[in-house]
Amino acid sequence: MTSSKPIIQVENLIKKYKKSKANAVDDISFEVNEGEFFAFLGPNGAGKTTTISILTTTLSKTSGKIKIAGFDIEKESSKVRKSVGIIFQNPSLDLNLTAEENIRFHAILYGLFPFRPFYSLMPESYKKRLKELSEVLSLEKEMHKSVKSFSGGMKRKLEIIRSLMHKPKVLFLDEPTIGLDPEARKNLWQYLKGIIGEEKTTVFLTTHYLEEAEVADRICIINKGKIIRNGSPEQIKRTLIKDYLIVETADKTQLRNELTKKKIKFDENGEFKIYVQNKEIQKFIGNLKTKLSSLKTHAPSLEEAYLEIISGEETSNAVIQSPA
Repeated sequence: MTSSKPIIQVENLIKKYKKSKANAVDDISFEVNEGEFFAFLGPNGAGKTTTISILTTTLSKTSGKIKIAGFDIEKESSKVRKSVGIIFQNPSLDLNLTAEENIRFHAILYGLFPFRPFYSLMPESYKKRLKELSEVLSLEKEMHKSVKSFSGGMKRKLEIIRSLMHKPKVLFLDEPTIGLDPEARKNLWQYLKGIIGEEKTTVFLTTHYLEEAEVADRICIINKGKIIRNGSPEQIKRTLIKDYLIVETADKTQLRNELTKKKIKFDENGEFKIYVQNKEIQKFIGNLKTKLSSLKTHAPSLEEAYLEIISGEETSNAVIQSPA
């Protein structure tokens, strides 16, 4: 359950790279509440990774104000880094170490434990946390093997374990499940849902798997450096995509005439696609005189809404940019 207390505050964020004519991130503002599952979506080059890089202090901003867990990202960057966990698209593992050594040195750098040269000398609390996370992602048998021998999916699992070791207040996930098999993806999301509820961890996600964003509390869509939509998945779907019925009938002429007379919008391509909102379906069917042979309802998906938003933006820009 989310609280109304913002843990991420972004005000008028701008990032412009040298020699670039346009801003990569163009004056965006948003908040993310404590314990919220927040999905940040957009096409390639939209500004997603730039935004996350700034929020996690790995890239400097051009202007704007940002606070993470109450800390200013410039004045208190070390405190910000201790408050967040990060899984980037590109691996950042030391291939010369074992999986456990990668995790141990990460935990030591975060100040969670004093330095110990061997796993056997580490406290029981470290071993317990490592066992818990490695079992979630089915990597417990590989913990003491060299990362050089790992597949791409195993490296991704290891990065996820490493990022969760210090129980971050905010977990940034930049395409976290790329390279994971379906079972590992399922286990990861089950675990993440648990820590959102139990530990009030805030999850900030970017993903190309839109079904992963369906369960987010809130979705923010960015394109060409600007935020173009911000709301719950249901709000985003309902404002753009309409419910409709898919029906078939033996008497197409009668149905066509009846719909036209009642001024009900429809498309016909073998079957009829009739645009009726969910709350009006029962009334529509009750008043329909044409006998139907089949009826199916269609509810909008996030993917449909997302594609409509992005294609609408592209069309709008194309019109604006076209010569007179």
